[in-house]
Amino acid sequence: MDAFRTPEERFANLPGYAYAPNYVEVDGLRLHHLDEGEGPTIVCFHGEPSWSYLYRHVLDVLVASGHRVVCPDLVGFGRSDKPTARAWYSYERHVATVSAHLDRIELTDLTVVVQDWGGPIGLRWAVEHADLVSRLVILNTGLFTGRVSKGFMAWRDFAERNPDLPIGRIIAGATTSELADDVVRAYEAPFPSPESKSGAAAFPLLVPLADGDPGAGEMKAVRKALAEWRKPAVVAFSDQDPVFPFPRSGEMFTGLIPTAGEQVRIAGAAHFLQEDRPTEIVAAMRESLDG
Repeated sequence: MDAFRTPEERFANLPGYAYAPNYVEVDGLRLHHLDEGEGPTIVCFHGEPSWSYLYRHVLDVLVASGHRVVCPDLVGFGRSDKPTARAWYSYERHVATVSAHLDRIELTDLTVVVQDWGGPIGLRWAVEHADLVSRLVILNTGLFTGRVSKGFMAWRDFAERNPDLPIGRIIAGATTSELADDVVRAYEAPFPSPESKSGAAAFPLLVPLADGDPGAGEMKAVRKALAEWRKPAVVAFSDQDPVFPFPRSGEMFTGLIPTAGEQVRIAGAAHFLQEDRPTEIVAAMRESLDG
Protein backbone atom coordinates (compact mmCIF):
# COMPACT_ATOMS: atom_id res chain seq x y z
CA MET A 1 0.00 0.00 0.00
CA ASP A 2 1.36 3.41 -0.99
CA ALA A 3 0.70 6.18 1.51
CA PHE A 4 1.56 9.87 1.53
CA ARG A 5 2.95 11.40 4.70
CA THR A 6 2.61 15.16 4.85
CA PRO A 7 5.96 16.77 5.72
CA GLU A 8 6.04 18.03 9.31
CA GLU A 9 7.14 21.50 8.23
CA ARG A 10 3.75 22.10 6.64
CA PHE A 11 2.24 22.14 10.15
CA ALA A 12 4.65 24.75 11.54
CA ASN A 13 3.17 28.04 12.74
CA LEU A 14 -0.44 27.33 11.83
CA PRO A 15 -2.66 30.01 13.40
CA GLY A 16 -4.28 28.83 16.62
CA TYR A 17 -2.76 25.35 16.41
CA ALA A 18 0.25 25.26 18.73
CA TYR A 19 -0.49 21.73 19.97
CA ALA A 20 1.95 18.86 20.38
CA PRO A 21 1.34 15.99 17.93
CA ASN A 22 0.62 12.47 19.17
CA TYR A 23 1.12 9.43 16.93
CA VAL A 24 0.21 5.75 16.95
CA GLU A 25 0.87 3.00 14.38
CA VAL A 26 -2.04 1.03 12.90
CA ASP A 27 -1.43 -1.54 10.15
CA GLY A 28 1.69 0.25 8.99
CA LEU A 29 0.05 3.69 8.99
CA ARG A 30 1.08 6.51 11.29
CA LEU A 31 -2.07 8.11 12.71
CA HIS A 32 -2.28 11.40 14.57
CA HIS A 33 -4.43 12.80 17.36
CA LEU A 34 -4.49 15.82 19.63
CA ASP A 35 -4.60 15.17 23.37
CA GLU A 36 -4.90 18.38 25.37
CA GLY A 37 -5.92 19.27 28.91
CA GLU A 38 -6.91 17.25 31.97
CA GLY A 39 -10.25 16.23 33.40
CA PRO A 40 -13.35 14.55 31.95
CA THR A 41 -12.52 13.45 28.41
CA ILE A 42 -14.15 14.62 25.19
CA VAL A 43 -13.40 12.89 21.87
CA CYS A 44 -14.12 14.96 18.74
CA PHE A 45 -14.59 13.33 15.32
CA HIS A 46 -14.08 15.55 12.27
CA GLY A 47 -15.45 14.98 8.79
CA GLU A 48 -14.78 15.96 5.19
CA PRO A 49 -12.56 17.63 4.02
CA SER A 50 -11.51 18.99 7.41
CA TRP A 51 -9.14 17.66 10.07
CA SER A 52 -8.49 18.21 13.78
CA TYR A 53 -7.69 21.88 13.05
CA LEU A 54 -11.47 22.39 12.81
CA TYR A 55 -11.92 21.84 16.56
CA ARG A 56 -9.21 24.21 17.82
CA HIS A 57 -11.62 26.90 19.11
CA VAL A 58 -13.92 24.36 20.77
CA LEU A 59 -10.88 22.55 22.21
CA ASP A 60 -9.43 25.73 23.73
CA VAL A 61 -12.70 26.63 25.50
CA LEU A 62 -13.17 23.09 26.83
CA VAL A 63 -9.57 22.75 28.05
CA ALA A 64 -9.80 26.11 29.79
CA SER A 65 -12.92 24.87 31.62
CA GLY A 66 -11.20 21.74 32.94
CA HIS A 67 -11.63 19.06 30.28
CA ARG A 68 -9.33 16.76 28.37
CA VAL A 69 -9.95 16.86 24.60
CA VAL A 70 -8.83 14.18 22.14
CA CYS A 71 -9.18 14.84 18.40
CA PRO A 72 -8.09 12.05 16.05
CA ASP A 73 -7.22 12.81 12.45
CA LEU A 74 -8.97 10.18 10.35
CA VAL A 75 -6.77 8.17 8.02
CA GLY A 76 -6.21 10.30 4.92
CA PHE A 77 -6.58 13.59 6.78
CA GLY A 78 -4.54 16.05 8.83
CA ARG A 79 -1.28 14.69 10.18
CA SER A 80 -2.35 11.07 9.68
CA ASP A 81 -0.91 9.05 6.79
CA LYS A 82 -2.85 9.14 3.54
CA PRO A 83 -3.19 6.01 1.37
CA THR A 84 -2.97 7.32 -2.19
CA ALA A 85 -5.43 4.94 -3.91
CA ARG A 86 -9.02 6.17 -3.67
CA ALA A 87 -10.20 2.57 -3.82
CA TRP A 88 -8.45 1.88 -0.50
CA TYR A 89 -11.01 3.98 1.37
CA SER A 90 -14.31 2.59 2.59
CA TYR A 91 -16.67 3.16 5.50
CA GLU A 92 -15.56 -0.14 7.03
CA ARG A 93 -11.89 0.78 6.78
CA HIS A 94 -12.45 4.18 8.36
CA VAL A 95 -14.33 2.63 11.28
CA ALA A 96 -11.76 -0.14 11.74
CA THR A 97 -8.81 2.25 11.53
CA VAL A 98 -10.12 4.85 13.97
CA SER A 99 -11.22 2.07 16.34
CA ALA A 100 -7.70 0.62 16.36
CA HIS A 101 -6.34 4.15 16.77
CA LEU A 102 -8.49 4.93 19.82
CA ASP A 103 -7.77 1.50 21.32
CA ARG A 104 -4.20 2.76 21.82
CA ILE A 105 -5.30 5.74 23.93
CA GLU A 106 -6.48 5.54 27.53
CA LEU A 107 -10.14 6.55 27.37
CA THR A 108 -13.10 6.22 29.74
CA ASP A 109 -16.33 8.07 30.68
CA LEU A 110 -16.32 9.90 27.36
CA THR A 111 -18.30 12.64 25.73
CA VAL A 112 -18.26 11.93 21.99
CA VAL A 113 -18.69 14.88 19.61
CA VAL A 114 -19.39 14.21 15.92
CA GLN A 115 -19.89 16.28 12.79
CA ASP A 116 -20.16 15.56 9.05
CA TRP A 117 -18.57 12.14 8.25
CA GLY A 118 -17.54 12.09 11.89
CA GLY A 119 -21.18 11.19 12.53
CA PRO A 120 -21.43 7.84 10.72
CA ILE A 121 -17.94 6.94 11.93
CA GLY A 122 -18.02 8.38 15.45
CA LEU A 123 -21.55 7.33 16.31
CA ARG A 124 -20.84 3.80 15.19
CA TRP A 125 -17.69 3.81 17.31
CA ALA A 126 -19.71 5.16 20.25
CA VAL A 127 -22.47 2.54 20.14
CA GLU A 128 -19.91 -0.24 19.64
CA HIS A 129 -17.92 1.07 22.64
CA ALA A 130 -20.90 2.08 24.78
CA ASP A 131 -19.10 0.98 27.94
CA LEU A 132 -16.65 3.85 27.39
CA VAL A 133 -19.16 6.51 26.32
CA SER A 134 -21.33 8.52 28.72
CA ARG A 135 -22.66 11.29 26.45
CA LEU A 136 -23.18 12.16 22.78
CA VAL A 137 -23.01 15.58 21.10
CA ILE A 138 -24.27 15.46 17.50
CA LEU A 139 -23.56 18.38 15.14
CA ASN A 140 -24.56 18.71 11.45
CA THR A 141 -24.35 15.11 10.33
CA GLY A 142 -26.48 12.20 9.23
CA LEU A 143 -26.70 8.44 9.01
CA PHE A 144 -27.02 7.71 5.33
CA THR A 145 -29.41 4.92 4.42
CA GLY A 146 -30.42 5.89 0.89
CA ARG A 147 -31.92 9.38 1.23
CA VAL A 148 -29.80 12.52 0.96
CA SER A 149 -30.43 16.23 0.45
CA LYS A 150 -30.17 18.11 -2.85
CA GLY A 151 -27.34 20.09 -1.26
CA PHE A 152 -25.43 16.89 -0.62
CA MET A 153 -25.94 15.66 -4.20
CA ALA A 154 -24.56 18.95 -5.52
CA TRP A 155 -21.51 18.49 -3.29
CA ARG A 156 -21.10 14.86 -4.38
CA ASP A 157 -21.26 15.81 -8.06
CA PHE A 158 -18.65 18.53 -7.54
CA ALA A 159 -16.30 16.16 -5.70
CA GLU A 160 -16.66 13.48 -8.37
CA ARG A 161 -15.72 15.98 -11.09
CA ASN A 162 -12.86 17.53 -9.07
CA PRO A 163 -10.76 14.86 -7.28
CA ASP A 164 -8.01 17.48 -6.73
CA LEU A 165 -10.31 19.21 -4.27
CA PRO A 166 -9.69 22.89 -3.42
CA ILE A 167 -9.74 22.13 0.31
CA GLY A 168 -9.37 25.66 1.64
CA ARG A 169 -11.98 27.07 -0.72
CA ILE A 170 -14.43 24.33 0.25
CA ILE A 171 -14.03 25.07 3.98
CA ALA A 172 -14.27 28.84 3.45
CA GLY A 173 -17.37 28.40 1.30
CA ALA A 174 -19.14 26.39 4.00
CA THR A 175 -18.83 28.95 6.81
CA THR A 176 -20.65 32.20 7.50
CA SER A 177 -17.43 33.62 8.93
CA GLU A 178 -14.88 35.22 6.64
CA LEU A 179 -11.80 33.07 7.19
CA ALA A 180 -8.42 34.76 7.16
CA ASP A 181 -6.05 33.71 4.39
CA ASP A 182 -3.69 32.03 6.85
CA VAL A 183 -6.57 29.97 8.27
CA VAL A 184 -7.57 28.84 4.77
CA ARG A 185 -3.94 27.86 4.15
CA ALA A 186 -3.93 25.93 7.45
CA TYR A 187 -6.82 23.79 6.25
CA GLU A 188 -4.84 23.13 3.07
CA ALA A 189 -1.60 22.31 4.93
CA PRO A 190 -2.07 18.50 5.06
CA PHE A 191 -2.91 18.29 1.34
CA PRO A 192 -0.09 19.64 -0.86
CA SER A 193 -0.74 17.40 -3.88
CA PRO A 194 -3.54 15.49 -5.64
CA GLU A 195 -2.27 12.17 -4.25
CA SER A 196 -2.55 13.52 -0.69
CA LYS A 197 -6.27 14.24 -1.26
CA SER A 198 -7.36 10.71 -2.12
CA GLY A 199 -9.20 10.25 1.18
CA ALA A 200 -10.95 13.60 0.82
CA ALA A 201 -11.94 12.80 -2.77
CA ALA A 202 -13.26 9.37 -1.79
CA PHE A 203 -15.54 10.40 1.08
CA PRO A 204 -18.46 11.89 -0.91
CA LEU A 205 -18.59 8.77 -3.06
CA LEU A 206 -18.86 6.51 0.00
CA VAL A 207 -22.27 7.84 1.01
CA PRO A 208 -24.84 5.11 0.28
CA LEU A 209 -27.55 6.40 -2.04
CA ALA A 210 -29.67 3.24 -1.95
CA ASP A 211 -30.57 0.58 0.61
CA GLY A 212 -28.22 -1.99 -0.89
CA ASP A 213 -25.15 0.24 -1.15
CA PRO A 214 -22.13 -0.52 1.05
CA GLY A 215 -22.53 1.04 4.47
CA ALA A 216 -26.31 1.46 4.40
CA GLY A 217 -26.97 -1.65 6.48
CA GLU A 218 -24.31 -0.74 9.03
CA MET A 219 -25.69 2.77 9.40
CA LYS A 220 -29.18 1.36 9.90
CA ALA A 221 -27.73 -0.73 12.72
CA VAL A 222 -26.31 2.45 14.29
CA ARG A 223 -29.75 4.05 14.06
CA LYS A 224 -31.27 1.05 15.81
CA ALA A 225 -28.69 1.27 18.60
CA LEU A 226 -29.33 5.00 19.02
CA ALA A 227 -33.05 4.32 19.35
CA GLU A 228 -32.15 2.35 22.48
CA TRP A 229 -29.63 4.90 23.82
CA ARG A 230 -30.38 5.85 27.44
CA LYS A 231 -27.45 8.16 28.22
CA PRO A 232 -27.46 11.94 27.68
CA ALA A 233 -27.40 13.22 24.11
CA VAL A 234 -27.27 16.76 22.73
CA VAL A 235 -28.32 17.50 19.13
CA ALA A 236 -27.20 20.94 17.91
CA PHE A 237 -27.45 21.90 14.23
CA SER A 238 -26.69 25.19 12.53
CA ASP A 239 -29.41 26.94 10.57
CA GLN A 240 -27.51 27.83 7.38
CA ASP A 241 -26.23 24.47 6.14
CA PRO A 242 -27.58 23.32 2.74
CA VAL A 243 -26.06 19.85 3.16
CA PHE A 244 -27.85 19.17 6.48
CA PRO A 245 -30.83 21.56 6.38
CA PHE A 246 -32.25 22.85 9.65
CA PRO A 247 -34.43 21.72 11.34
CA ARG A 248 -35.16 18.50 9.48
CA SER A 249 -31.67 17.01 9.65
CA GLY A 250 -31.40 17.36 13.40
CA GLU A 251 -34.95 16.17 13.94
CA MET A 252 -33.94 12.79 12.61
CA PHE A 253 -31.76 12.42 15.72
CA THR A 254 -34.11 14.07 18.24
CA GLY A 255 -36.89 11.79 17.06
CA LEU A 256 -34.63 8.76 17.23
CA ILE A 257 -32.69 9.13 20.51
CA PRO A 258 -34.92 8.94 23.59
CA THR A 259 -32.68 11.23 25.68
CA ALA A 260 -31.99 13.89 23.04
CA GLY A 261 -34.65 16.40 23.99
CA GLU A 262 -35.21 19.45 21.80
CA GLN A 263 -32.76 20.26 19.01
CA VAL A 264 -30.49 23.23 19.76
CA ARG A 265 -30.39 25.80 16.98
CA ILE A 266 -26.93 27.26 16.34
CA ALA A 267 -27.97 30.50 14.69
CA GLY A 268 -25.92 32.20 12.02
CA ALA A 269 -23.63 29.25 11.34
CA ALA A 270 -23.11 27.14 8.23
CA HIS A 271 -21.82 23.60 7.75
CA PHE A 272 -18.54 24.09 9.62
CA LEU A 273 -20.19 25.50 12.73
CA GLN A 274 -17.02 24.86 14.76
CA GLU A 275 -15.52 27.82 12.87
CA ASP A 276 -18.61 29.99 13.03
CA ARG A 277 -19.97 29.50 16.57
CA PRO A 278 -17.59 27.55 18.83
CA THR A 279 -18.75 29.18 22.07
CA GLU A 280 -22.40 28.45 21.23
CA ILE A 281 -21.49 24.80 20.63
CA VAL A 282 -19.82 24.58 24.02
CA ALA A 283 -22.82 26.30 25.62
CA ALA A 284 -25.10 23.67 24.07
CA MET A 285 -22.89 20.98 25.55
CA ARG A 286 -22.62 22.57 28.97
CA GLU A 287 -25.71 21.23 30.71
CA SER A 288 -24.88 17.66 29.72
CA LEU A 289 -21.20 18.04 30.60
CA ASP A 290 -21.86 19.64 33.96
CA GLY A 291 -24.55 17.10 34.75
